[in-house]
Amino acid sequence: MHRLKDNITSEYVSAANRLNGKHARRKIVAYVEAYDDIFFWRTVLSDFEDDKVCFEVMLPSRQHLTKGKKSALMSLLKQKVGDSMIACVDADYDYLLQGVTAVSKEINENPFVFHTYVYAIENYQCYAPGLHDVSVAVTLNDHAIFNFEEYLKQYSEAIFPLFVWNIWFYRQNHYGKFTISDFNRVIEPGNFNLSDPYRCISNVRHKVGRKVMQLQRENPKAKESWLKLKDELRTLGVTPQTTYLFIQGHHLFDNVVVPVLKKVCDVLIRERQREINRNAVHSTQRHNELASYSHSTEDIVPMLRRTTGYRRSEPFKRLQDDVRKFLEAHQ
Repeated sequence: MHRLKDNITSEYVSAANRLNGKHARRKIVAYVEAYDDIFFWRTVLSDFEDDKVCFEVMLPSRQHLTKGKKSALMSLLKQKVGDSMIACVDADYDYLLQGVTAVSKEINENPFVFHTYVYAIENYQCYAPGLHDVSVAVTLNDHAIFNFEEYLKQYSEAIFPLFVWNIWFYRQNHYGKFTISDFNRVIEPGNFNLSDPYRCISNVRHKVGRKVMQLQRENPKAKESWLKLKDELRTLGVTPQTTYLFIQGHHLFDNVVVPVLKKVCDVLIRERQREINRNAVHSTQRHNELASYSHSTEDIVPMLRRTTGYRRSEPFKRLQDDVRKFLEAHQ
């Protein structure tokens, strides 16, 4: 039985659906890349479950523990994906490459493959309008002491010109000359200081400017194609204000957003602790209240991974539209 499930195919699921009878819900298996993706894709697909259809989100192999888009999902598409089986993957750069590579072509054109539009689920988790809610979930303190939206807007504006160059090299199939890793090193914000939060963005802007000038000198004939690409990227949703959604997700999560959240949450926790100390009538009450509050606070990373503030974002709405159109076409 386990071996049969591990080698599940779209035909097998379709046959099982037929055996369940005409009044049973049709099950669609949704393959994802890794364990961390299961919760996100469940939030996507749950909205479309009703008395006619349901989804089961799973990894592509329960037997071999194979994970990852290219090593697992993409090797299964032609054999297993159909109207009872879909693949749900991170867009990475493949969405923005618009069919330049074989993987990009599959991601953008296969009707049974759904992608995030933003680089990865981590980018959704770092969606700026939802970060205040994350800080509240962590600290149980609703005092808004930092403008996450303005910070990520300015960060995006600082890195946008270099991001276009990075995509330009990938579109030209010369990505080895300026890789994602090279790009990430330049846009590294460095040490974040809540008392002077925009100093690190100024530093990033300076580093980006130097790198852009270098790339312009080394590629003097690229101006026209670079400008054309910049305009095209805007039509795909990449604007100077939203670039953070399209850079490598782990870099954004680990090096940009978590350090900021940590500093903000530390201040909010200390603020709440001072409030308890100030209002406590006696030492026993103070001790009990501080212990109770400490036990109620949460760690940042788990809260960030479980946020759903991204549901308000335009890329997420596009993803929902894709699922809706798929279900309408395969009723």
